[in-house]
Amino acid sequence: MTPEQRLVELGIQLPTPPAPIANFLPWRRVGQLLYLSGQGPRDANGKISVGRLGRDCSVERGYADARSVGLQLLATIRAAVGSLDHVEAVVKLLGMVNAEPDFGDQPKVINGCSDILVEILGERGKHARSAVGMGSLPNGMTVEVEAIIQIAEGH
Repeated sequence: MTPEQRLVELGIQLPTPPAPIANFLPWRRVGQLLYLSGQGPRDANGKISVGRLGRDCSVERGYADARSVGLQLLATIRAAVGSLDHVEAVVKLLGMVNAEPDFGDQPKVINGCSDILVEILGERGKHARSAVGMGSLPNGMTVEVEAIIQIAEGH
């Protein structure tokens, strides 16, 4: 089953990719590599999910926010190359968590993004990853994730 078929099977509608909030591109392609700028969680109206893990946000909420970012990353890939079926591999994720200094569950939070990528892309979605805590993130968002994607030859 292709990634696009998997989305249909699961009844998942990808969100509209968010527009950059500053002077940068949402993605940049170099050869077969697609570099995705960092994205934070947004609801259907574009409102950013804010909060700090270990203070006013649970791991479960962070996981859900990271999952929503994964869906946004998939939407950005589709916008860049036309179809998720052109993804050869998710090469690397950098997941950043807005967290208190003593918070240590960054990997559990970023699993939300990793899990949805593997759910939709299968083996192609498995990736190298860093999950780190940050003292703050833009606009107070809970998580931010950037990615490097390999696109299949000829696409």
